[in-house]
Amino acid sequence: MELANDPNMLLLILLPLLILQLVLLTFALIDLFKRSETNGPKWVWLLVIIFMNILGPIIYFLWGRTKR
Repeated sequence: MELANDPNMLLLILLPLLILQLVLLTFALIDLFKRSETNGPKWVWLLVIIFMNILGPIIYFLWGRTKR
């Protein structure tokens, strides 16, 4: 059975990445809207989180958040 010919196998491989992306996106957006200040404009971080897939939320958590 080849991977390219079996869509179910491909889905099983990609499902953990899709779940990780959804969880990171959700927590990053919640955190962004709860904070009164960020390192830079909030609208820029919103675009980074939404359009950079898995890396966007990670970048936000590393450099976008201010210390509370």
